[in-house]
Amino acid sequence: MNNSDFTVGLDLGTSSLKGVALRPDGALVARAQTPYATARPGPGRAEQAPMDWVRAVQAVVAALAAQVPPRHWQAIGLSGMIPTLVALDARGEPLGPAITWEDGRAEAQGERLRTRVGGAALYARTGQWVDGRYLLPFAIWLREHEGEGRGRYVGLAGAKDWLFAWLTGALATDPSTATGYGCFDLDAGAWDDETLAAAFGHARPRLPEIRPATTTAPLRPTAAAALGIAPGLPVCLGAADSVLATRGLAGTAPGGVAYVAGTSTVIMGVSANAARDPQHRYLITPLDRPARYGLEMDLVSTGSAVRWLAEMLGLGAGGEDEVWRLAEGSTPGAHGLCFLPYLGPGEQGALWDPMLRGTLTGLTLAHTRADLARALLDGIVLESRRCLGVLAEAGLGGREIVMSGPSGQAALVRQALADATGRSVRVPQAADYPASAWGAAALAWEALGGAVLAPPADGAVARPGRASRGRWAALWARHEQARTALASLGGQSPSA
Repeated sequence: MNNSDFTVGLDLGTSSLKGVALRPDGALVARAQTPYATARPGPGRAEQAPMDWVRAVQAVVAALAAQVPPRHWQAIGLSGMIPTLVALDARGEPLGPAITWEDGRAEAQGERLRTRVGGAALYARTGQWVDGRYLLPFAIWLREHEGEGRGRYVGLAGAKDWLFAWLTGALATDPSTATGYGCFDLDAGAWDDETLAAAFGHARPRLPEIRPATTTAPLRPTAAAALGIAPGLPVCLGAADSVLATRGLAGTAPGGVAYVAGTSTVIMGVSANAARDPQHRYLITPLDRPARYGLEMDLVSTGSAVRWLAEMLGLGAGGEDEVWRLAEGSTPGAHGLCFLPYLGPGEQGALWDPMLRGTLTGLTLAHTRADLARALLDGIVLESRRCLGVLAEAGLGGREIVMSGPSGQAALVRQALADATGRSVRVPQAADYPASAWGAAALAWEALGGAVLAPPADGAVARPGRASRGRWAALWARHEQARTALASLGGQSPSA
């Protein structure tokens, strides 16, 4: 391998597909991105068309090929959002649109599955607190509500699993993506028969074979023709986007902490063991190498909440950036305004309460748009502080957080996170650094026998200010008081 060779990483995200080309030394030499739509056919529902993902792959591959000739490509690596369900017919073709992780229709089915298996037992077995956003509850819902449509499925697949099958003809999943099904036995590394029986009885659907993340298969001729590149190119199965973003930010050594701010926010620490949390505040995700686990918490509504506020305030194109510019016109605490940012609805993070709802308290005629923006920033940062505190309890209390995503480009956001958590926050120098796509391309090099690549170590750093500790402690107390009061009014659990 030399510097005229490249691997390509494709990250199938919530709202777009990102692609990069990477040299063997880890240098990012090309990048591209194409969006796709999310349909919302009813309250709390979110669906995407799998063929829209294919069109996005075609567009991104073409854009990368214009920058780096495909004859120099050595492999393609994949990354994908989880959990997102593709219901399959007997030929492995999608039965209608995929149900994405933003969808909240299956909460009752998730609760029923936890009751049948036992929530604590299911967490001990899978490392997951299985709620309605996992694939099994989605699949149960389809059988109960769309028995003549998508409920006729023969097989189930995650989004990346299906894309790998479209590219190679092989339906497979990796351990990190398998966790999103809700029936992956973490210790055995296999599907859990008891959970599947509780979900489906004897009518168990076909699931992908579980293979290592570094598994490769050749690009099949039909896909190659659609992409305009040569068949036979190795395609690396890859891993969940959270796992590969962590690789692209904090690396693979235990103790690293990645903060991936996108539509949602993933906070993941790298651990050498899979110790369960008695309060199931974090998920346990097997990483893409032996004896490495991600202790993961996902804030459901962060970037999406910022977009919502931008739309509500009529900020137009680029409104998310304008939200942060507005927030600079206020101060921490937003002049008494408190924003509980549970717009998902519900929250995962360290709370796992689907009944939480977004709430503004302390609102007066004196408050401005800047205060609204600042209050949302405070709420997101305080929920992030909760998650990082849980990681510290688990022994992942290092002094640095490595952050990516559009929010990380705002100095105000970085500094607030540093001040609230007492940790330095570093953001890679490249604007909107595509961490998951970088991780997918780096994993592809490893699948070819290359070295384990270290992520970029440059970037802007925000360091915590000592004078801010007392202020953020007071804001935390106010935030928790408001959350507990909300829980008492709505019948929601106030447990942390």
